[in-house]
Amino acid sequence: MGESAKKPWSGRFDKPSESAMEQFNASIGFDRRLYRADIAGSRAQAKALAKIGVLTAQELDRILQALDQVEAEIASGRLALAAHLEDIHMAVEARLIEIVGEVGGKLHTGRSRNDQVALDERLYLREAARETAAGIDRLQTVLLDFAERHIDALMPGYTHLQQAQPVRLSHYTMALFWMLDRDRGRFDACAERADAMPLGSGAFAGSAYPIDREFLASELGFSRITPNSIDAVSDRDYLLEYMAAAAILIGHLSRFCEDLIVWSSSEFRFIELADAYSTGSSMMPQKKNPDSLELVRGKSGRVYGNLMALLTVMKGLPLTYSKDLQEDKEPFFDTVDTVHQVLEVFTGAWRTMTVLTDRMREALDGTVVATDLADYLVRKGLPFRETHRIVGRLVRSALSQGRRLDELDLRTLHSECDLFEADVAESLCAEASVNRRELDGGTGYEAVAAQIRGGRQLLSRRTRRTEG
Repeated sequence: MGESAKKPWSGRFDKPSESAMEQFNASIGFDRRLYRADIAGSRAQAKALAKIGVLTAQELDRILQALDQVEAEIASGRLALAAHLEDIHMAVEARLIEIVGEVGGKLHTGRSRNDQVALDERLYLREAARETAAGIDRLQTVLLDFAERHIDALMPGYTHLQQAQPVRLSHYTMALFWMLDRDRGRFDACAERADAMPLGSGAFAGSAYPIDREFLASELGFSRITPNSIDAVSDRDYLLEYMAAAAILIGHLSRFCEDLIVWSSSEFRFIELADAYSTGSSMMPQKKNPDSLELVRGKSGRVYGNLMALLTVMKGLPLTYSKDLQEDKEPFFDTVDTVHQVLEVFTGAWRTMTVLTDRMREALDGTVVATDLADYLVRKGLPFRETHRIVGRLVRSALSQGRRLDELDLRTLHSECDLFEADVAESLCAEASVNRRELDGGTGYEAVAAQIRGGRQLLSRRTRRTEG
């Protein structure tokens, strides 16, 4: 049977796999990145087997030393991981047996690749979620520094991509900060729900050996064990949750990329990306393209697609394990890699971009204070619906004359309502407009400064928890 004879399951078969099936069935090409998690699980398994007498103390020492050697060989690239080994679990076991002989075959006692892969993925996800959270923290720190630096910069705020009201650039920036805070909470919650140790579930019915699962959980840093062996090997919620959180995160970043891309155009000129995060044209020498942001925006489709791929794999699977579940790894790994790369690039692009604050201020078209003008009349005692109509007519009049709303004189204002007085000029000022919005969550100076202080405190508490 050649190589197939070396497979742990080959005893049931009298003919080898076709070469096409060998390649089709193998996951070693992508699940090799689980090798550290797999070997960590094997170390814990060996210790648990020694506790119940399946391994002697001497056999345990030999196996642990050999696992260290296997890990070093894979890390250095010295160990070839060929397709006939199928997956990382069999690759590690095969090399272990080569090193220590038959005693290596005892390691799989009471264990299945079904609970083994569930363990490996949870261990890997735990680290991936930690790195993702750290990337979000770095971006949030950049946003806080940026918001503090630009707290006096005013810009047009938009609804329907039409100028609506003036806001502080820092208020806009803090909107992303709080979106990211929710994103980080989703990754934290995902990691918390994945913090259950599945080893000991066997193929699906549980191990026939009295393995100390609480010991295994402690060895591997889990806070608890999975309560049901069927669910433990069937479950991929933890991957779906990470990928769903990643999809929401990249959706948030994509929306801000869209704004920044528009703002970097010659028509807006609100910002300029650093050369390090821009590219040029092969034909047009004047071009400076915001490709970093366009790629972040484009990657959203990739991350969404990965989530849909795994949801589709999972939707019709019977309990407990089917080979379909091998399809969970590539979309998950790709999502992890994409999100980490996107966070790094987006953070760098935001940190290094130049804000053209004067241009932002000049872009305020005069109509952005229309709501303030209506509010002025409300303070004079008129119902808001009436003041809305009055100011609407004034806007129409100003536009027909090619004038700005804040350029209308008192005589023109009186043509629509005689309640206007000289102090109306204050309501036609963008600075006064933003400063009137000092309620919590508003765009007033103190309100935004309070957001920034709250963000700093949040990150400080988070850092203390991490270090503790």
